[in-house]
Amino acid sequence: MSRSMWRNFAGDQVCHPRAIEYPGSAAELSAVLERADKHGDIVRVAGSGHSFNDAVLTDGTLVTLNRMNRVLDIDRGSGLVRCEAGISLGALSAAMWDRGLAFANLGDIDVQSIAGATATGTHGAGTGLPNLSASLRSIELTLADGSRIEVDAGNDPQTYRAARVSLGALGVVSAVTLQAVPAFTLSGVDTLASRAEVLDRIDELADGNDHFGFFAFTHSPLVMTKTWNRTTEPPRPRSKSAEWIHEELLTNYAFWAVCRMGRARPQWIPALNRLCSRLSGTTRTVDRSYRVFATPRRVPITEMEYAIPREHAADAVRRVLALAEESRFDVPVPIEVRFVAPDDAFLSPAGGRPSCYIAVHQFEKMEWEPYFRAVEDIMIGYGGRPHWGKRHFRTAADLAPEYPHWDQFAAVRDRLDPQRRFTNAYVSRVLGE
Repeated sequence: MSRSMWRNFAGDQVCHPRAIEYPGSAAELSAVLERADKHGDIVRVAGSGHSFNDAVLTDGTLVTLNRMNRVLDIDRGSGLVRCEAGISLGALSAAMWDRGLAFANLGDIDVQSIAGATATGTHGAGTGLPNLSASLRSIELTLADGSRIEVDAGNDPQTYRAARVSLGALGVVSAVTLQAVPAFTLSGVDTLASRAEVLDRIDELADGNDHFGFFAFTHSPLVMTKTWNRTTEPPRPRSKSAEWIHEELLTNYAFWAVCRMGRARPQWIPALNRLCSRLSGTTRTVDRSYRVFATPRRVPITEMEYAIPREHAADAVRRVLALAEESRFDVPVPIEVRFVAPDDAFLSPAGGRPSCYIAVHQFEKMEWEPYFRAVEDIMIGYGGRPHWGKRHFRTAADLAPEYPHWDQFAAVRDRLDPQRRFTNAYVSRVLGE
């Protein structure tokens, strides 16, 4: 029997499920899970396919929630927004803006589904702002037998704290209620700065802006800082032509060309990176918050990201850059650094501690594993926790000590999915059988 094929957005994770299902309602989703249960299938859910690792893969039933993408209710007074799990962050942001609301924070990509982004602990930047899952006020879970439960901090605090960052291991998130904030405008500035000065002033810069992060080019003394601060100015979006030049021509196509040159001629990478950093210049924008946070990312890469205690940020970045600049590694893609407030989800990488996220990348068809493993060794030394939607090499045995509430999550998992219908190879590796 021929099987369907699914692949992620980067094209480097592929599976051949027995069935790919596209439910359009909670009732249809329940029926899908009942059928999968009769077949004894492992069920996984594909959001936008934006995970870099094998978290989605299954040869059983793959559920995609693209048709479950509706906004169900928006209460401007309370800021509570109810939506189906398959809606993208970008679509939800636009819908909330029309009602005077916004996410308090977003990452630099908004194509992920709300369920996929929160289940993997996706985050933005801001020392006073936790990751996206902290905005969830209630979560509707559809279990392996097709039954549905709704959990929140009042009716089941243990399951609520487990389900906010769940890796899809408890059931299928079918709807959520989230806490939005009044819509706001951001003034964004991307500019070049001295790498040494930024690292020396890293706490001052992180605390002195509503949102702060930077990209550090290997072999270059410069970094691209990104600062976003709230403003009372009205939005002044770029013209279509200016937006295309910045977001597409420079950020994507020109950078893609540079990475291809670096792949073809690795010995050119130091010079190419120094050139890119010098030519990056300064850009300014004042616009709706969600438009400033997110930008199109079309350069094909793979990525690993770690959350470490914030106090180690400067030291860790220096060590990672020194490693990436060693002659044994060819790294044309910059390192990204951001800061996030703590939260209380059981498996949040930023759980219980102010965190610095350090992301390393590699261009398509270039060797990534030795570099990522070497960086991971540095991160482990700081008590680092991996981003659940990106590449890493950790297992349940060595991850468990890094999460104070590991056993509480395991107890919820045992209760909601005792037959492990939602446990594929990735989930088994990182959470255990």
